[in-house]
Amino acid sequence: MAKGTSKQERIRKALEEAFFGLFMEQIEEAPFDLLFMEWPMVEKVSSTKKERTKQAIEQAAYDLFMMQGFTATSMRQIAEGAGLALGGIYNHYESKEEIFRAIIKDRHPFKQILPLVLSAKGDTPEEFIRNAAQALVEGLGSRSDFLKLMFIEIVEFDSQHISLIVKEIAPQLLPVFERMVKNHKSLRPIHPALLLRSFLGMFFSFYVTGMFIRSSMIAKFMPRDSFDMFVDIYLHGILKETQ
Repeated sequence: MAKGTSKQERIRKALEEAFFGLFMEQIEEAPFDLLFMEWPMVEKVSSTKKERTKQAIEQAAYDLFMMQGFTATSMRQIAEGAGLALGGIYNHYESKEEIFRAIIKDRHPFKQILPLVLSAKGDTPEEFIRNAAQALVEGLGSRSDFLKLMFIEIVEFDSQHISLIVKEIAPQLLPVFERMVKNHKSLRPIHPALLLRSFLGMFFSFYVTGMFIRSSMIAKFMPRDSFDMFVDIYLHGILKETQ
């Protein structure tokens, strides 16, 4: 057995020496600049692995926040959910709040809802508002986690992070309402920013109050065309037209 092992060792050593000799020959023949050039592929792979780890951390945190809230979730639980040691998570995020801030910025459901609103069509303000409101309400309905995330932000952080998402969506939505005000003289001279705020407030509240009254007696009195009536109230108000 010892003789066989010795022979295997000699073969392994010979292969190592042959490989090392071939490697050194390649190094000696290589251009000088090549020996000291940067290899972006290594950096790219490292960066990609780092991003995957951060995404895993955010996903684990998101799932835990949705299940048990922000305060009840610990960094240890997030690390375990992401398949990391507790110390490893601090290589990417300094605190739980920093993770939450990243989630607000990178994974907020409104980032998926916004394109639906922006794609709404309409030749008249009435058509556009109706279609955009429909897209907003349906988008909210498809993301039940939206309200949970919003309530965590409002209750536990006093809305201090929501400005991150507002800074992102406002520059995309505001021009839509600016064009509508500019191109349709039938509209009252309302500032586009106020028009945008009233639109989001009106139809966000339609979705939220719908959840509140869903199992109540009030829901039984709601007409089937409640959404259309909300649109009409938004466009024309609640007062009768005066002669």
